[in-house]
Parts: sequence; C-alpha cells; structure tokens
Amino acid sequence: QVHLVESGGGLVQAGGSLRLSCVAPGRTFSSYAAGWFRQAPGKEREFVAAISGSADSTSFAPSVEGRFFISRDNAKNTVYLQMNSLKPEDTAAYYCAAARGPWRRSLFVLATTYDYWGQGTQVTVSS
Repeated sequence: QVHLVESGGGLVQAGGSLRLSCVAPGRTFSSYAAGWFRQAPGKEREFVAAISGSADSTSFAPSVEGRFFISRDNAKNTVYLQMNSLKPEDTAAYYCAAARGPWRRSLFVLATTYDYWGQGTQVTVSS
C-alpha cells in the first residue's frame, strides 16, 4: 500500500502560479511512476501530467503543456506539479497517483493505470 499526501492547493488569480506537492512517506518512490489528474465539478477526472520513476520521461495534457511542469525528488519521496499562467478553467481538485511498471506514455495518461491515489487538493483560479 502506498499512501500519497498532496498539498499546495489554494486560491490564485488568473495568470498566477502554484506548486503542488505529493509525498509518499516511508516509500521508495523511485520505483513508481507518478501522475497528476484533476476533476472539476460535474466533469470527469482528466489527465494532467505524469513522470517516470527515474524522472527521465514526462507527459502532459495538451491543455497544460508549456504552462505546467512535473518533477520529482526521489530522495524526498516527493513529486511536484509547478503550475504557471493559471487560467480559470484550471480550477479543479488535483489528485496525485502512483503506479509501478515500465514507462509507457500511452498507459500513464490513463487513470486506470494507477493503483494508488491521494486525497486531492483544491485549486481555484479566479478571473
């Protein structure tokens, strides 16, 4: 069992930035790929970004590419999502997820690939 804890959400004006963190306490996180997903009220959960365990591969949804950046510090068992140039349509609950397995971009954009999920952190972008 992998326990994931997100933090860093909040209220920000359009054009602002936030950095989300996802910690897996007590885990060797480097053996897990990690992803960020988001879900707005009344909408399905959607892929945002993913990163391989070794951090040598990443993937982004077209809607966030160039604005959001994913990184990880395996020494701290932490994955980050840096969100820049935020827009009101980025408003959602953001969830961190983790999964074992070799990196395949086509798999790690799918929520069903992930075995472990955090509780979510709310991001609200005002216009």
